Amino acid sequence: MHPRPPCRSTHTFTIAGSRVAYDRWSGPGRPVLLLHALLFDRTQWWPLAADLAASCTVVAPDLPGHGESPMWTGCTPEQVAGVLARLVESLGLRRAPVVVGHATSAPLATAFADHFAVHGVVTVDEPVDLAGSGPAAVVAASGVDRVPERFRSFAEPREDPGLVAAYRSWLDRPSTLRPVPHARHPADDLNPPRFTPLSDPESLASRIQYLL
Repeated sequence: MHPRPPCRSTHTFTIAGSRVAYDRWSGPGRPVLLLHALLFDRTQWWPLAADLAASCTVVAPDLPGHGESPMWTGCTPEQVAGVLARLVESLGLRRAPVVVGHATSAPLATAFADHFAVHGVVTVDEPVDLAGSGPAAVVAASGVDRVPERFRSFAEPREDPGLVAAYRSWLDRPSTLRPVPHARHPADDLNPPRFTPLSDPESLASRIQYLL
């Protein structure tokens, strides 16, 4: 599995002043929207996307204030979901996406499913409670310490208190069940977070492919 396959291309999407940088792997079939954990960026998905690209179209955006996406005036889960829904629509694939939320992006995956058509939702490493937490706790809750050495360069957090403050509404939300096909296994609740996109990309790819 190679994290930088030739089919990966980088783009920007702008609507109503909100700009998103994103990578796209132009495989066949249904879109899969990969949402990185807060304080990380879209590169955390490169190894997994390389594995998925043969069976779907993979889209991995940088969330507002992360990577190459500038901060927006508003970045509630609902606001970000609205922009990302338009991004997916702009690809012209005419198929509802599978939405994958990692760790602190689980509320975004839920908001997307609540307001827009989805084919399924996958969440992994979702933290139990980060209300009032600072950057170090947010990073630790993702399980980044369990990323294998060969993938460490794809998981370099930005421990910015201002960024955590901007996303406080995400961190203070409780976990909820999803009323859509959902590939979150009960065993996930019994195991500590392990940054699954990089510690076990093959297994996560299988869970996503099950929903395609």
